[in-house]
Amino acid sequence: MKPQPVYHSLLALRQQHKKAFAVLVDPDKINIPDIQQLATRCNDAAVDYLFVGGSLMLSQHLDECIKQFKAQSDIPVILFPGSPSQVSRYADALFYLSLISGRNAELLIGAHVVSAPLVKASGLEIISTGYMVIDGGAPTTVSYMSNSAPIPHDKNDVAICTAMAGEMQGKHVLYMDAGSGAKVPISESMIQKVAANTSLPLIVGGGIKEAEKAYLNCKAGADVIVVGNAIETHPNLIKELASAVHQCSISV
Repeated sequence: MKPQPVYHSLLALRQQHKKAFAVLVDPDKINIPDIQQLATRCNDAAVDYLFVGGSLMLSQHLDECIKQFKAQSDIPVILFPGSPSQVSRYADALFYLSLISGRNAELLIGAHVVSAPLVKASGLEIISTGYMVIDGGAPTTVSYMSNSAPIPHDKNDVAICTAMAGEMQGKHVLYMDAGSGAKVPISESMIQKVAANTSLPLIVGGGIKEAEKAYLNCKAGADVIVVGNAIETHPNLIKELASAVHQCSISV
């Protein structure tokens, strides 16, 4: 069996009660010359992972973005694909996303059937991911493109059952996302309930703009905190957010 260093590092977080911070980069929203500066900021802040991907991917420089980043940093790069075409052999791993919160068969298995030969030929480490979109108080590209409603913000029971189903179906990790630019981030209550009822590494993102919220999400049970949109606007937040997440590892 092919080694899975990224997946094993995610498993270790849950097992060792540690927390990790990931920066999400949309290639459509960053220029190649800015990649070096991003890599420097991530290195200085001891960022744990770089997630790369977007809903549409209008630009054609996915490979170049990853190559430029990896030339400056040893931080693992994980693809967070919005479509089957978003595959790059230069990454370290790929979240193979199934939208388990939706009711669109295309994003549960249909797109995976189409992309399977390309993904397998890439040689990437594949991480089966139960992707759960939570209502963040604003329309998201994911909900629009998937033609599927998100889990309501206050329906903890629906989130719990969805996460449990994903785990029993054999997903490797769970990813709860309120979406880029969410007005309302996922509540600590929902995170706590999902974490308490599942044993998979739990990734949480969407609408996290402050270090305190990142810290509280970790305390509630998130293993990985992901921030993208806030950092696009305020790049200096990277160090502050990373510090808050890593501080939670110390205090757990």
